[in-house]
Amino acid sequence: MSEKGLTTIALKKINRSKIYQYIYRSKLTSKLQIVQDLQMGLSTVSQNLNLLENEGLIEKNGYFDSTGGRKANAIQIVSDFRISIGVGILKNMFHITAIDLYGNTICTDTIPLTYSNTAAYYQQLTDKVKDFIEKNQYPEDKILGVSIATQGITSPDNTTVIYGNIMNNTGMRLKDFSRHLPYPCHLEHDSKSAAFLELWNHPELDSAVVFLLNRNLGGAIITNHQIHQGRSMHSGTIEHICVNPDGPLCYCGNRGCLETYCSANSLEQASGMTIKEFFPLLREKKSPQLIQIWEDYLKHLAFAMKNLNLVIDAPIIISGYLAPYFTEDDTDYLLRQINSMTPFELKEEQILVGTHGQYTPAIGTALFYVKEFIQSV
Repeated sequence: MSEKGLTTIALKKINRSKIYQYIYRSKLTSKLQIVQDLQMGLSTVSQNLNLLENEGLIEKNGYFDSTGGRKANAIQIVSDFRISIGVGILKNMFHITAIDLYGNTICTDTIPLTYSNTAAYYQQLTDKVKDFIEKNQYPEDKILGVSIATQGITSPDNTTVIYGNIMNNTGMRLKDFSRHLPYPCHLEHDSKSAAFLELWNHPELDSAVVFLLNRNLGGAIITNHQIHQGRSMHSGTIEHICVNPDGPLCYCGNRGCLETYCSANSLEQASGMTIKEFFPLLREKKSPQLIQIWEDYLKHLAFAMKNLNLVIDAPIIISGYLAPYFTEDDTDYLLRQINSMTPFELKEEQILVGTHGQYTPAIGTALFYVKEFIQSV
């Protein structure tokens, strides 16, 4: 094929991609709006819209109000044209979710399964993933991939867990899962997956510090719209900031880490009850003991937030399992505590609270394949 022919094909692909991604960003648009905003010819836009519609990538959804002439078709992407599967692994269970191309959750489940670094475990987990897909009747060609978030720092190439003291999963490999699944597979640290979800939900943020308030505490740093990994992939491990050298023993072998004060596990140990029992009783405001436990928790959290905000002048995102339990009073209390200890006042709008709870890492890791797909169209 001539150089001119190749150039024409490349240009067509570029135009197709521009139009699809414009529709994706707009959520709902019209042909004329695409022509105007992308400064393309009407025939070029019409041809590409027909192609995208024939491929099943976009669809018409009603009409816009008339401005004097014929009503314009409302055009949108087909959000479930492809689906991504996310898995969040914990010690005694795993969360699984299916999301569409906008990152909306289609289906979730929590499946009891105790982790062990054995062939039997990986076979069981992947069998249950396949069962989830089959039960929900997702065709194989609709699945973009299965992305797995685990408690443990991964290698730079995301093929192996290089630090996994919580679950004793150091050495866990991506191929332990991928060999059993007929889909592309990806492995990620759960904290980084959570941060990716928060960045997805708050694309306006250039930088942020993410506090992942899960069973075990986690964290991540966002800078320049990217999750900062660091040379050894441990940037953002705020759980191991020491807040009391004589404090409780942490799983890392040191004492007084933030993990021992601000994880969901530490809250359950302090209160002697589960999280689901603790918060309803706390909100009744009848137990001074529970109120004190919660205030102590928030004070330690505020102490860490204040110090990190001095290092990284950016909004703070509260994410993960405990995030949906936070009330406006709780964030106000955090803000007062932070501002009583710092020369640089933090504003109310600089504390954001996630909404996806325990499924945060599973949804966040599933977005890996969504982003890849959207960029490839």
